Amino acid sequence: MSLVTVGSVAYDSVETSHGRRDDMLGGSATYFSVASALFSPPSLVAVVGDDFRQSDVDLLASRGVDLTGLQRASGRTFRWGGRYHGDLKGRDTLFTELNVFEHFEPDLPPTYRSATHVFLGNIHPSLQAQVLDQVEAPTFVALDTMNFWIEGEGDALKDVLARIDALFINDEEASLLTGCHSMVEAAAAIRALGPSLVIIKRGEHGAMLFDDAGVFCAPAVPLSTVVDPTGAGDTFAGGFMGYLHGSGGVDPIRLRQATVVGTLLASFCVEGFSLDRLVEVTRDHLRHRYDAYAAMTTCPAPSL
Repeated sequence: MSLVTVGSVAYDSVETSHGRRDDMLGGSATYFSVASALFSPPSLVAVVGDDFRQSDVDLLASRGVDLTGLQRASGRTFRWGGRYHGDLKGRDTLFTELNVFEHFEPDLPPTYRSATHVFLGNIHPSLQAQVLDQVEAPTFVALDTMNFWIEGEGDALKDVLARIDALFINDEEASLLTGCHSMVEAAAAIRALGPSLVIIKRGEHGAMLFDDAGVFCAPAVPLSTVVDPTGAGDTFAGGFMGYLHGSGGVDPIRLRQATVVGTLLASFCVEGFSLDRLVEVTRDHLRHRYDAYAAMTTCPAPSL
């Protein structure tokens, strides 16, 4: 039983009110893998250039991530640069250099093809479908997407949505995909397209889980300092999928627990630039933060 993730590994340059950092390790598959590895080290499929630092390979390997599927190509690694607004809710993309990622063709090693759990990161829907074509009999497939694919590759995206179990999406993207402003209506419309499970990420307002059992809301962890929001959504997905895979089953309780785990890990991610904070997190840190989270979200039934 294995967990496979497909997505980007990149170098990010980020500016926030807390400073600027250049050429930091980033990418959707990177954040996902580091978060997931706390529970289930994943097998990673991505491409990097010949400039990719050995120290970054060593970091991922030290977390137990299987790098057999990490392709190396001649050229530069995918790079992205962004500047966040003062409130950290909006950002401006300063540059996107696809480099070797432009011609990325996911090729799963034979040992990956029997994966039971698959996470399709934010890449072209046709590439996500290509990955699914290579997996023999997955039991749980989740997917992430973004506005760019919803607007420009809507038909291809809907084709792949019909083949998956779970969709991770933020509230703006959910409205764009469905035309619904109510998240309850948007989730119902998305589930009608194929996924039985929809997780809507709402930033500082937490996350909402929609499945056959109903709706579960996980508030965000209140933080005094947010340094860099980059990668929070991928960290959430990594925590969710890693926990679910490690738990050995899929049921309403485990899905809700996975949602909380993803929320807690995302709260650590944003406390530092890049992976600085995330790589420090242990399961003991998670337990301690969960205790505070549970106290914040639990209330005895009032007398009514």
